[in-house]
Amino acid sequence: MKKDTLIIGRQPLIEAIEAGRAVDKIFMHKNINGDNIARIRQLAKEHNIPVQVVPVEKLNSLTRHNHQGVVAMAATVQYTDLQQVIDHVVGGGQTPLFVMLDGVTDVRNIGAIARTAVCCGAQAIIIPDKGVGALNEETLKASAGALEKIYISRVNSLAHAVDTLHLNGISVACSEMKAEKKLYNIDWRLPSCVIMGNEERGVQPFLRKASDEYFNIPIAGEFESFNVSVATGIILYEAVKQRGF
Repeated sequence: MKKDTLIIGRQPLIEAIEAGRAVDKIFMHKNINGDNIARIRQLAKEHNIPVQVVPVEKLNSLTRHNHQGVVAMAATVQYTDLQQVIDHVVGGGQTPLFVMLDGVTDVRNIGAIARTAVCCGAQAIIIPDKGVGALNEETLKASAGALEKIYISRVNSLAHAVDTLHLNGISVACSEMKAEKKLYNIDWRLPSCVIMGNEERGVQPFLRKASDEYFNIPIAGEFESFNVSVATGIILYEAVKQRGF
């Protein structure tokens, strides 16, 4: 881990977050206390930054400097509030086309999805604050820089994110192998967000239940499924075709 990706100490972390610097994760000693710790926890909650409680050995392995019980990982990309993303996209005269990642942990897949999303005109990727691969330098490299050309919205609840999308008139769709409707029978010209799930377990049940549309990607032969980044590319290119880009 490069030293310049770390924010070391309590006050430097508070100042970084208050200055608008994006933070991926905060490592905090399990027995830590003090007024500035309460402030760090408050800021972490406000900015959807995961806080991981760790033993001091973990902090010492990250840095030899005086960390005061707190070390944070600075984000490689900038995060934007989901409602702000929607406002920017709609305000710019565009029809929303978003991708939500549910349990996608392989950074190469995330990078490939970001690259495809940018090529296909999608404006945003929505990720949870936990249970997703880190958007680090490896992910940025896999995306060929695409992560810097698309809105990334990190949320503390994908269910609440779906609610926000619905309140803004954005339809939510997810791929289901047993769904009767085919990918090309979905109207992707409408404001849309597609949920892409973990390759092993798929989209979580509560997100499937909250979705407006269910579809399958036709597969020739008897192979089980596509890689998640390939499936995302197929879905987004269908949207490209329908939207006439």
